[in-house]
Order: sequence, then structure tokens, then C-alpha cells
Amino acid sequence: MSRKGTVIEVLEATASAYPERAALRYKRSGGWNTLSWADYRDRVLQAGRAFIHLGVGRGSCVVILGGNHPEWFIANFGTIAAGGLPSGIYTTSTAEQCCYIAQHCKAVVAVIEHTGHLDQLAAVSEQFAAVVAMEGGGDGDVLSWERFLALGDEVGEERLDERIEGLQKNDPCTLIYTSGTTGEPKGVMLSHTNFLWLARALVDVSAVNEEDHGISYLPLSHIAEQVLSLYLPLVAGGCMSLAPDLETLGDDLREVRPTFFLAVPRVWEKIQARMEAAGAKSSPLRRRLVRWARGVGLAGGRAAQRGEPLPLGWWLANRLIFSKVRRRLGFDRTRVLLTGAAPIARSTLEFFLSLGLPICEVYGMSESTGPTTLSSEERCRTGSAGWAIPGTELEVADDGEILFRGPHIFVGYYGNPEAMRETLDDEGWLHSGDIGMLDEDGFLYVTDRKKELIITSGGKNVAPVPIESQLKAIPGVTEAVVMGDGRKYLSALILLDPEGIDALAKEIGSEAADPASAARCELFHAYIEDRIDAVNATLAPYESIKRFAVLSEGLSVENGTLTPTLKLKRRVIHEVFGATIDDLYEAE
Repeated sequence: MSRKGTVIEVLEATASAYPERAALRYKRSGGWNTLSWADYRDRVLQAGRAFIHLGVGRGSCVVILGGNHPEWFIANFGTIAAGGLPSGIYTTSTAEQCCYIAQHCKAVVAVIEHTGHLDQLAAVSEQFAAVVAMEGGGDGDVLSWERFLALGDEVGEERLDERIEGLQKNDPCTLIYTSGTTGEPKGVMLSHTNFLWLARALVDVSAVNEEDHGISYLPLSHIAEQVLSLYLPLVAGGCMSLAPDLETLGDDLREVRPTFFLAVPRVWEKIQARMEAAGAKSSPLRRRLVRWARGVGLAGGRAAQRGEPLPLGWWLANRLIFSKVRRRLGFDRTRVLLTGAAPIARSTLEFFLSLGLPICEVYGMSESTGPTTLSSEERCRTGSAGWAIPGTELEVADDGEILFRGPHIFVGYYGNPEAMRETLDDEGWLHSGDIGMLDEDGFLYVTDRKKELIITSGGKNVAPVPIESQLKAIPGVTEAVVMGDGRKYLSALILLDPEGIDALAKEIGSEAADPASAARCELFHAYIEDRIDAVNATLAPYESIKRFAVLSEGLSVENGTLTPTLKLKRRVIHEVFGATIDDLYEAE
């Protein structure tokens, strides 16, 4: 095989170096199964031949709609081997969103998890040469996974070899569709070089190797999970255990005990809420001990970030509390805990820091192949998105916009060169659309979205994200949306955490038992108002929240108010909760 620096070449090299080592672990029939690197490689090549048989040509697209199963991994790399472009679709996407992607990229084959996903692609089913099911299938026009792989036997190895030889390192090899927070999703074309350069840079920085073990549970349609689950192990030779059900993640973490772990902010918030709920039920003596340990832990975490010695008592707190917490969560082997994809509240970061679990932020976007800044336990500052990955460039423009440049920058938008020119300037700088600042040590702080700045009717520019972070730090609040564009004052929509309502109701003397009854409860309203007043005291007058509403129903992917990666879709929120928002301004 020629040395062209392509994804399939690296797969071959890793499989040759570690043929018997575990590449993927997955649960079937109640237990863990293992796929070695050699078997992984062989199945990818078999899938590549099968895709050729189904008509996947150079540049053809294959959409993959399913959870974190080994078939997803194999279909992804099999498509690349055949010269095609895989494009993942979130299982939570609506039929309209699924069909938009499949139609936009002119997909010739669809790989779905099971036949229950057929309805999501029904409107464009005629364009597919075949539909392949990871599980089940075999009835009607849907190929079972076994039948699909068997089709590879009808294609000679020389045809696949020819396709692989034709791959060029700077060619697109994957489409990642943006979340569509500001318009229709765009197909981000990423090359072999984009993925492999970034994965190698992350390996160098984090010292990940063939002994490392991760857990894959976030949607593989997202760039962060692709980098972490597909490409980091591909370059390092490590293993990923697949946990397709978020509800069992806690148990899976304790079984896998990963050496690195990434979670979006909502996952960290859920872990925090459950830990706090459990802590509230412990004995008074235990609560006092934990309170003391957390004080020591927070002081120790801050000292470590400043390069100072740990405080007296840290080692005792670690032995009595922190080590037990790590074991209970499945983090006793974890070298690095990561968060990304959306803003995270400082209170959540400090909660875990106080328990000896520093969470390192990463920041980037699909157009930069995911992370473009990162933090490490040795070089981390709470609230910062970290520092630029070595080999990349990072600047903040005069208007505050964050700009990137480097080998990780995408090669274009599929079928949309005009949008490319709007995002990438003539000097190769990617304009992120985010507002931020760099401190004297090169740490980046992301403060807001450029297009989400609120301009009040008085002409004041307000960044909503920092205010929303403070509101989300109110105990019992799980989400907050600040609004006020073109208005005289700011208001907020408040969403309560269903899991914390019982404990909070007891604390404030309310009989509310769920979000709907809490939204109607005067005691809850008074509690939130009091906490918002405290937040307002830290803000400029034009930034303060004058009115708010506690929502009786949540923001969700299903109602379109959140993206699959749990970012706010502000335009949709204004549509869904329009009447509530109008009420907040009725006396304006």
C-alpha cells in the first residue's frame, strides 16, 4: 500500500501493529464482546467491498442513522475505503431533518440501526440503492447486516485496493452536518489530513497510547465523538467500549473504568444533581465531613492551577472522600475528564473540582475538526476553554471574534462554496462566530456567540451566555434562556431540574412534586425571584433580569428547542414559548 497519509492506510498500520489487541468492546446478550484490531480492519474492508457492490462510487455519500454500535464504526470506515463520504444523522432528528441531510448529500445508501428508523427516511427512500440495518432487517427492501457484508464477497479485492489507492490525504473523507442553530444545517467536508493531523496532535499532548481505554456513548454524528471514538484510537491503538444507552452510562462507567472521558455539560450536570441528591440523604456527620473535604478540594484545585502546593489536609480528604467518589463514579483510572460542545456553568466545574475531579474544557467546532483549544490537568484554569493545540494558530479579532488557522481547518461545505467564503477568509482564518478573549498566558475564554448578542431598545449590547450560566448555577435550575433583543429590558425563561424538585420543595416548604406544579407554585416563584435578585446584584443595570417565567415543560431535542448536542435554538424557543415571552413584556 502506498504511503499517502490516508485514514485506511493508518487503519492498516494500526491493525498490523496491534492485531490481537482489543479495538472495540460492545454489549450483546448481556455481556461484553470484543473486536480485535485485525478483525476490525477485516470487517471494514469487507464492508468497503459491499458498498462498492451497492453502487457507492468515489465521492458518493452514505448516511448512517444509529447509536454507538460496532456496525456504525465499520460502516463509517467501510464507506471511506470505498471512496465515499459517510455522514452521520442523529437518532433524535425529526423525519424532516433526516431527509434534508440525505437529500442534500445525495446519499446512495442508508445504514440504519433498526427498521424502526425507516419512517425518518421514508420521504427520500426512493433515492437509496439500498438500506442496511445494523440489527434485524432481511425483510422486504432492507438488507440485514450479515447479508450486507456477504455482498462484499461478490467484489474482488483488487477493486477495493484500487479505490483505496485512489484516496488522497487532502480529499474529503467525511461529512459532518452542523446543528442548524442559525439556519439550515451545512455539510462540513473534512479530509483525511484534518482527522489524522488532529488525532496525532491530541495523542502527543495527552500521551494517549495503546493501553488507553475510552467509552463511546455520545452521538457519533457529532465531531467531538468521532475524534474521540474513531480517530484517537485509530492513531494510538487504544480501545473503545461502546455504551449505546445513556441511561446505563453510570453502570458502564463503573465496568469500563475509562482512562479518559468526555461529557457534554448536561451529562456533568446530571451527575452533579444525582450526587447532590444522594448527599442530602446522608447522615449529618457524613455531610459535615464531605463539606470539609470539598472546601479543601476546591482550595487544592485552585492552588494546583496556580502551580502552588496543595493545602494541608488534601491527602486526608483524598483518602477519605475523593478516592471513594472516583471509584463510585468509575473514574479511578481516569487521567483526564473533558467537557465540550456547549457552555458549562462555573458552579458545575467547581463542584467537581472540589471533589478532586478537575474537568478540562475543550473548544472548537465542526469546521475545525472539533477541538482547537484544550486543557490538561497540568495546565488548566476553571472557566477557560484552554490553549491552542500546538501546530495551530488562534487569534481574537478587533471585534472580539475568535479566529483559528491550521491543518485541522475543513476543506469546504458540501455543495455550498458561497458559505465557505463567508466562514474562511483569504488568509486561511476560520471565523468561529464566537466572542472571546485571551489572557496573558494564552488561555482562551469564550464569552458568547457573535450572532446571539442581545441589543436592547436602548442600544446596549448584552452577552446572554454569561448571565445564563449564573442563572443555571441557582440550585434546582437546569436551564435558563435570557432574551430582550429590541426590548427595554431583559427577561428569562427558567427550567427546573425534575430530579431536584422533591428536595428543593422540602427545603422551601412547597408541596410541588413536578415541573408543572412547581411552575404554578408561589413559593417556587419567590425562591427563584430571590436568587435572581442575587444574580442581578452582580450585573450592570442594563444586564439585570427584570421579569422571568418558570416553564412547566422542558426544552428538548424533540420539540426542536435544543440541538442534538443540547445547544439552545433561540429562534425555535421564541416560537415555541412565544405566548409566555409576550406575557413577560405585556406592560413594556
